[in-house]
Amino acid sequence: MGKKTKDQEILDFRDLSRQYSEASIVMHDAIARKMGLSATDQRYLGILLDKGQMTAGELSKLTGLTTGAATGLADRLEKKKLAKRQFDKSDRRKVIIVPNEDITKKRLTPLLEGLNRKIIELLNGYSESEIKALQKYFISVTNLMKETAEELNSE
Repeated sequence: MGKKTKDQEILDFRDLSRQYSEASIVMHDAIARKMGLSATDQRYLGILLDKGQMTAGELSKLTGLTTGAATGLADRLEKKKLAKRQFDKSDRRKVIIVPNEDITKKRLTPLLEGLNRKIIELLNGYSESEIKALQKYFISVTNLMKETAEELNSE
């Protein structure tokens, strides 16, 4: 069997990337079920935890959800005590969705401990330059996906 062309290597890499994405979705769906959430709610909770408190309007702009769907999300997260609503101090008409980091971490940490340990073990087998290459790829592809989502949401 001959050496693969660069085009074939890129196609193979794209296929591996798709497999990674699918495995990530399946894993996150399993985590969501263990937390008593839908997969979508768990993903948006992750965004809230990452970005911090925000209004339903800000969340809808960030995710492409309608403001009504973002409000429904806040309802469901509040019911599970994973977030709460607060009134904006300067404008009481504005409601801010505040993630409950303590409760979320308490529920999420046991579900991710094994995975996090295995990822660290895996990365310890890579050289510094290999890790930098992986970081460069993930940063670049994350930015491309965000740009694509913004384009699709604005159409």
